Amino acid sequence: MELILRPPTAADEAGCRALPEQLLADDFEFLLADGSWEELPSTVAREAAGIDLAPGRVPADFLRAEVDGQVVGRVSIRHALNDFLRTIGGHIGYAVGPDFRRHGCATEILRQSVTRLNASGVDRVLVTCDDDNIASARTIERCGGVLENIWQPSTDPGNEPVKPKRRYWIG
Repeated sequence: MELILRPPTAADEAGCRALPEQLLADDFEFLLADGSWEELPSTVAREAAGIDLAPGRVPADFLRAEVDGQVVGRVSIRHALNDFLRTIGGHIGYAVGPDFRRHGCATEILRQSVTRLNASGVDRVLVTCDDDNIASARTIERCGGVLENIWQPSTDPGNEPVKPKRRYWIG
């Protein structure tokens, strides 16, 4: 299996439309950007360059993951950590569509994402997952993740429910 990570283009709309609906069942957003599909490539490029970032955002690469031309997932690779990312979100947020799970896609997405961050000068990569997400924890551990702790919310940041998070470092 050759998995390719690349930014979405305007031509990718049809291939990317089904996956967001599948991921919403897991309470996971696919696009992470507002606006029309035609605006997505420029939004992704601006965020990667750190230009006109919305409050609370950091420079990040948003990439679709594909195998044989078919979208299997996506990843957000964050080049810096703010308070929220340092506690809950981490450097990398990835998702794999239900039809493509247990095929090594998540491991390959994470492996390539860590390599990209290392190449950009980030030596220690923080990756988090919900404490009850055993599949994601195993993926992170397969990629060299060492559990630092399990973060327990003491308050409800932003008045939204937050599950305990496993916090791993890959370095």
